[in-house]
Amino acid sequence: MEKLVIIPTFNEKENIAKIIDAVFDLQQAFHVLVVDDASKDGTALIVRNLQEKYRGLLFLEERRGKAGLGTAYIHGFHWALARNYNYIFEMDADFSHNPKDLIHLYQTCCDQGADIAVGSRYVAGGSVVNWPWDRLLLSRGASFYTKFITGIPVKDATAGFVCYKKEVLQMINLKNIEFVGYAFQIEMKYKAWKLGFIIKEVPIVFQDRVYGSSKMNKSIIKEGVFGVLKLTWHNWLMNKLNKQLQKL
Repeated sequence: MEKLVIIPTFNEKENIAKIIDAVFDLQQAFHVLVVDDASKDGTALIVRNLQEKYRGLLFLEERRGKAGLGTAYIHGFHWALARNYNYIFEMDADFSHNPKDLIHLYQTCCDQGADIAVGSRYVAGGSVVNWPWDRLLLSRGASFYTKFITGIPVKDATAGFVCYKKEVLQMINLKNIEFVGYAFQIEMKYKAWKLGFIIKEVPIVFQDRVYGSSKMNKSIIKEGVFGVLKLTWHNWLMNKLNKQLQKL
């Protein structure tokens, strides 16, 4: 088994069947794992019904409550590693990420030397469609802020369309990933970068959702702002402690 696409869901009945079909229509041997956080609109039932059509290719993990995007992905990472997938992808259910770009992310890791491929809105060739100006400003500002504070060489650190080689997820201590919302994507990239893994950005066109409602809220934004500072402070503190220990 080689390639697994993890799609976290919460009330995505309008999108889930279409996004699953779109991934399998690529005919690129992707498997799909849906991690559903107790959707009340029948999302999980739709997936279960599709499992007969995509037997051995489509999988479903149902969780008891809405525990956050980060924990859904970590659940999926553990599931993928236990089954020895070599390339593990994050992708939204709402078509904000074009499934065709999965191929480009895969090629960047498989053929171009990346350990992590990030679908980036903010490199040459990337763009955002149908976002209001204030949300676009917030997103660009968050990426600039993250790069400025942490030094991470990624222009779209908050991006949620990502391919990881399994070795990256094996090296990151997933039990110690702290953030569950906006900052989760930053924390994963930051820790991988600190471990010396190569991150490459792939330009994508990010399309705002047409169906369903956005999961963005004030608490997620707050986590992102203060999470970046916490990551940097923790890294500085650990470096200082290590230097002190080396003197002993």
